[in-house]
Amino acid sequence: MSSEKTYSDEVIEAWNKNPMMIPRIRKVTVNISIGQGGEKLVRIQDLLTQLTGQRASLRVAKKTIRPFGIRKGENIATMVTLRGEKADAFLRKALEAVGYRLKRSSIDAFGNISFGISEYILLPGAKYDPEIGIIGMDVAVTIERPGYRVERKRIKRSRIPLRHRVKPEETIALLTRDYGVTFV
Repeated sequence: MSSEKTYSDEVIEAWNKNPMMIPRIRKVTVNISIGQGGEKLVRIQDLLTQLTGQRASLRVAKKTIRPFGIRKGENIATMVTLRGEKADAFLRKALEAVGYRLKRSSIDAFGNISFGISEYILLPGAKYDPEIGIIGMDVAVTIERPGYRVERKRIKRSRIPLRHRVKPEETIALLTRDYGVTFV
């Protein structure tokens, strides 16, 4: 056995020394876009509400794209933002749907991660609806450290320095430790 420390061991050791450095999941955003409105979008909105346990909202097109038949102001997608226990519970379902395997390239420079689920029926507890068909979804996980409120508050707002931002390696360590994710 080698006594060499891996980067994730060093990260976890630093977290143990300073609890303000431990990153946490701020929110999980789930998006389903079909590019058209109508009855099918309303059914998908109800499905997303059922899967997440929180009411989904409709999203409108920001500009007209003629080749796709999309007009500005038309409802084309539905999404929901989850926080707290709901975010944790849905993230566990979503990770189970992808087999607890994610790509390293899906992590951005600030430690946030996004991945897709090809079929909603892969989520535990989801039942196939023939009126909707097979539809996929995008899951975006925002990760931050304690103290990020400084950047969002109204009075005495300040910037978060780069040294306090979450690094991709720390996201890997967090998801591996707490959720058992393996990165490819």
